[in-house]
Amino acid sequence: MATLAAAFGSSHSPALASPAEDFAGHARRDAQYAHHLDREGRRVTYQELLQSAPRDIDLSLETIAGRVAACERHLERLARAIAEARLDALIVVGDDQREQYFEDNMPAFLVYCGASIANSMLDLPAEAPEYWKRARSQYHEPDAPREYPVASSLALHLVQDLMDREFDLAYAEKLAKPRGEGHAFGFVHRRLLGGAALPIVPLVVNTYYPPNQPRPRRCFRLGSAIAAAVDAFPGNERIGIIASGGLSHFTVDEALDRQVMDACASGDERSLAAIPPARLNSGNSEIRNWIVMAGAAAGLRARWREYVPLYRTAAGTGCGMAFAAWGS
Repeated sequence: MATLAAAFGSSHSPALASPAEDFAGHARRDAQYAHHLDREGRRVTYQELLQSAPRDIDLSLETIAGRVAACERHLERLARAIAEARLDALIVVGDDQREQYFEDNMPAFLVYCGASIANSMLDLPAEAPEYWKRARSQYHEPDAPREYPVASSLALHLVQDLMDREFDLAYAEKLAKPRGEGHAFGFVHRRLLGGAALPIVPLVVNTYYPPNQPRPRRCFRLGSAIAAAVDAFPGNERIGIIASGGLSHFTVDEALDRQVMDACASGDERSLAAIPPARLNSGNSEIRNWIVMAGAAAGLRARWREYVPLYRTAAGTGCGMAFAAWGS
């Protein structure tokens, strides 16, 4: 039977494609953003965040450049770890931010089972700021749209097996919208697989949009069921799973991020399930992808993890960048 051989987690923030000099643009965007949340998940203004933020946030260009460089090293290490795992397929757990799925049909969990999945070219208005074009380019194809292979037999097996385990998953074989697979999956293809044709299984989690965001315990138990389903898949394939996204943003919450990383490393379902859903909204919501992965990885050994709180404003906005790997 198949083996769940490795698990991984990676942030996928636009800032990961931004040199330190571009952070002024991200900071302006944050100051204008109208939907900030504080660390408890309450709606606040940028000015309210600024008033309550720690006073020792270092925003010097030198510090930002050092943290950006650290993230780049961690991404390179993660890409090597995926290649060295010698996988036959990779389950990618990611969210969709109204790229393919909207209020007319917003599945809590969806497995894409088509023979291939398209990634698109960057499509921004000509007047978009140059820093934003650079930041978004990492999710897209540079020259022409591309079809990437899907491990469709594994994907279909997951749907059928997980139905037997009382997970009622949505299923798709085609993308309805022209935007392609979306940022969470394009990031894996472009930044971590380097365009390699490793077949993936896209598992879409509705992390962002009420009212049907899966609860943390349900996410962990889905991951556990995925591990069992992989074990029941005929053949001798080596399968991996990766969480794409997170951790805290747009308000960086270092305490929450470290709690999540510790609990994922130890497979601590109780700690992860106890996170209040109110703290898993906006960008923080992508922590759900890590919780799914952690449920699947509970039978593996945590190999390494790295964390970089990448601030971009004195209000404490930015992204808690996380990178981790598990193996047998």
